[in-house]
Amino acid sequence: MQKTKETKDIRENSDTSIEKMFKVGAHYGYSKTRRHPSLSRYIYATKNKSDIIDLEQTSAMLEVATLFIKSLGAQGKTVLFVGTKPEAKDITKSAAESLNMPYVNERWIGGTLSNFVEIKKRITELENYRKDSAEGGLDKYTKKERVVLAKKMEKLERYYSGLVGLKKTPDALFVIDAKAEHIATTEGKNKGVPIVAIVNSDSNIKGIEYPIVGNDSSMPSIKFFALAIVSAYKAGQSSLPAKEA
Repeated sequence: MQKTKETKDIRENSDTSIEKMFKVGAHYGYSKTRRHPSLSRYIYATKNKSDIIDLEQTSAMLEVATLFIKSLGAQGKTVLFVGTKPEAKDITKSAAESLNMPYVNERWIGGTLSNFVEIKKRITELENYRKDSAEGGLDKYTKKERVVLAKKMEKLERYYSGLVGLKKTPDALFVIDAKAEHIATTEGKNKGVPIVAIVNSDSNIKGIEYPIVGNDSSMPSIKFFALAIVSAYKAGQSSLPAKEA
């Protein structure tokens, strides 16, 4: 009897998840002509030449991905959030900051993972500038030097501000649109960093450990998946002893 109740609860939770995804338009894929062969099995139907994603499968994939993220939260691991397309920028930053996690929402700098030693130098440079600026350490420079330095730091701030505090290669990536962020996913694969990614019908999911097939171009859809990841990590954190959390 207990087993039957648990099975019913799981099914009801799945149904609720599917309803929520449907409401935010997570089932909308791209045109059939853009479909990547690796996604064919996840397509429910094609309507008006556009693919409709099978949300039952998406729900199952989301559950697997969130269980993984929850395990990372329970271990206090670092997840790097990546989403640079216009629809994803603000959501990426907000989701990452809610967990005090690093993020990239402007442009993925080649070598962020594959050559982290050099990237770390840029991050440290920005951190030192911020510290000097706050403590009056810039007074040692001439006015002209400060102007030149400020311009340089403005560029570093734009591309590296989300990475401040990152001391080592992250334990996982959460990527919004694996195709758009192909450089990030390629570096992640080469470095053996697990990848959780929202992928639409035009993406190649091979090599992505935790793909979530869904609409990665609609803000409501992106926000739904990002919040699911955040909630899963927080659930994992809640299982940590208070001092560790």
